[in-house]
Amino acid sequence: MTVSHQDALAARDHYLQLTSQGQGGAQAWFGLAQAQQGLGEFKAALAALDQAMASAPDNLQLLLYKGDLLAADGNAAAAAAVYRSAVDAAPADHELPAQLRAHVQRARHACADYTQKFELTLRKNLAEAGYSEAPEHARFRTSLDLLLGRKQIYLQQPRLYHFPGLAAIEYFERAAFPWLAQVEAATDAIRAELEQILRDQDAFEPYLKHDPSQPLRNRGGLHNNPDWSAFYLWRNGELITENAARCPNTMAALAGVPMPSIPGRAPTVLFSLMRPGAHIPAHTGILNTRLICHLPLIAPPGCSLRVGNETRQWEAGKAWVFDDSIEHEAWNRSDQTRVILLFETWRPELSDSERRLVTTMLGSIDAVNDWET
Repeated sequence: MTVSHQDALAARDHYLQLTSQGQGGAQAWFGLAQAQQGLGEFKAALAALDQAMASAPDNLQLLLYKGDLLAADGNAAAAAAVYRSAVDAAPADHELPAQLRAHVQRARHACADYTQKFELTLRKNLAEAGYSEAPEHARFRTSLDLLLGRKQIYLQQPRLYHFPGLAAIEYFERAAFPWLAQVEAATDAIRAELEQILRDQDAFEPYLKHDPSQPLRNRGGLHNNPDWSAFYLWRNGELITENAARCPNTMAALAGVPMPSIPGRAPTVLFSLMRPGAHIPAHTGILNTRLICHLPLIAPPGCSLRVGNETRQWEAGKAWVFDDSIEHEAWNRSDQTRVILLFETWRPELSDSERRLVTTMLGSIDAVNDWET
């Protein structure tokens, strides 16, 4: 309904009197802002609305209306920022009253429209500055995805020990790991050893075995569950002699990998098995000083790993290296079993001296349990 200029003047005077007397609270300031908008007094309307929001900071309607005022005043960037805050703060659409739901949806569309226009202008300017899809601009390309809301920031969140200054990289480029090609070249020989092991139904054990002395954490029903199972060659720094003897080609292929050697902790090398339908929920590893390597051996379509923002499909014989201190999760959406060779390697940025100190430090943490009190 259109309000006449005379009605808007009367409303403004009414609400000015209320607010000057400290009466009416947020509703009076809101009414004043609406009247001033009707008179084209956008700056005054925004000032009145800010007073209303100071009294009711969690009021979604006021936040949405501020976006409307900014848009009406020609400040598209500020309006989009406020709309984004409103959209992020809003509950699910089905929980909103119909009128407010429509307002939130309109704000959502306004955000998308502004982002699209901003991106077109931005890409034009960047192209003039020499930006392209070339590999050397990969990091900047990721920064754009973060800026435009296509990706979110995932930080290293190791559960035990964080070494500062190490870049948060989800999947690493192969160039830093010259030994990776040697491991991949042995795929057929490693798979042949795996196939022999798979004939033994008792060879694999659940990857997550609950210690009754510890609290039971929710891991998606995978505790003591054979849907995610392991056959260890090395486990927490201990060579599983019998298992390793069954896999001489696998052990030989890993001989050139710079694995951590920490009593009670590393290395760990295993065949990791996921049965059809299994899902490993999002989680993080305990350290950021090591990286995890996967060599897919049996990789049916529909099996994938998400690390941070990036999800990849396993392909037999194609290894990758990732930082497991960044949130990651895995799926087997196929009707077949997926098996990979999983092992760990030092972060290549760490010097020999730093590796030695980390090894000593982690060993000292474990040794505390053996102290006499």
